[in-house]
Amino acid sequence: MVERVYLARPRGFCAGVVMAIRAVERAADAYRAQGDLVVYHQIVHNETVVERLRREKRVHFVEDLSEVEALKKRHRLAGVIVFSAHGVPPSVREEAARMGFTAIDATCPLVTKVHTEARRYAAMGYTILLIGDSAEHQEVKGTLGEAPEHTILVAVHTQVGKDPRLADPRTVEVPDPEKVLVLTQTTLSVDDTDATIEILKRRFPKLVTPARSDLCYATKNRQDQVKRLAPLVDLFLVLSSRHSSNGMRLYELARQLTRARRIDGPKDLEEAWFEGVRQVGITSAASTPEDLVQGTVAWLEERFPGLEVMEEGEWEKIQFREPRPLPPEAVLKARS
Repeated sequence: MVERVYLARPRGFCAGVVMAIRAVERAADAYRAQGDLVVYHQIVHNETVVERLRREKRVHFVEDLSEVEALKKRHRLAGVIVFSAHGVPPSVREEAARMGFTAIDATCPLVTKVHTEARRYAAMGYTILLIGDSAEHQEVKGTLGEAPEHTILVAVHTQVGKDPRLADPRTVEVPDPEKVLVLTQTTLSVDDTDATIEILKRRFPKLVTPARSDLCYATKNRQDQVKRLAPLVDLFLVLSSRHSSNGMRLYELARQLTRARRIDGPKDLEEAWFEGVRQVGITSAASTPEDLVQGTVAWLEERFPGLEVMEEGEWEKIQFREPRPLPPEAVLKARS
């Protein structure tokens, strides 16, 4: 019988996710009279968030700008596009501007930092080794797009072979070993990324690493708290979309340390999981809404009377400013 639940702090929405969702909600309201809002890619990788925005704010999500023409035949569009928190390649910004869209760039500032580093070092002739978990991840696409001729995608050392488009850090070759920079997707496993960078350092002694880690503070904080709580629990529940990189890394970490289950929300819970379980840990990805966590706690409280619920850790206090709309001419001028 479950006696205690440990709720990990921090969990759920990070500052970048809060900023991005608010940008979509406020833009949808501000431009409602002109028409519906378009968002390039899922604003964050959580189906509940995306579906709520579709239903409540009349938002249309596209994976390619070629989809816009079909949308125009069925809906009145406001002529405003929001770029997702994961970032987009410069080519997408330029194409949207040429189509006449006013742009709202909801890219997380920590991702923008990686983009800036890519441009800076590419201009100096460096080869960029970009560590990621998939060539299909939107964040990887965005960073690669900043300097495609100078960038080689590299797998995390534990994931070699899962995506053949990512090089093995143990065998990757570069044109000039004296001029190599490593950048990373912001949502990877902290331990695995550090180990991958160490492999690259041994191969390229003059490897340049950013002054500050590219890994997001929220990614590290959530992983650290799972490590702290795992020894206390018999089962860890990780609330995350299957498409959330940071959430799946949380789940993988929890599974390494104790029994763990990934769920989208309370509807996925099964009573059989809790046989012989006394202590349960709960955490959630940086794009998971808090009401899904509270719904999970309520499900447990209904079935285990007298359940003790304990909040463990500290909340983050970081906030990011919301982006301002940029007319198409300003976007094109900035790229010229």
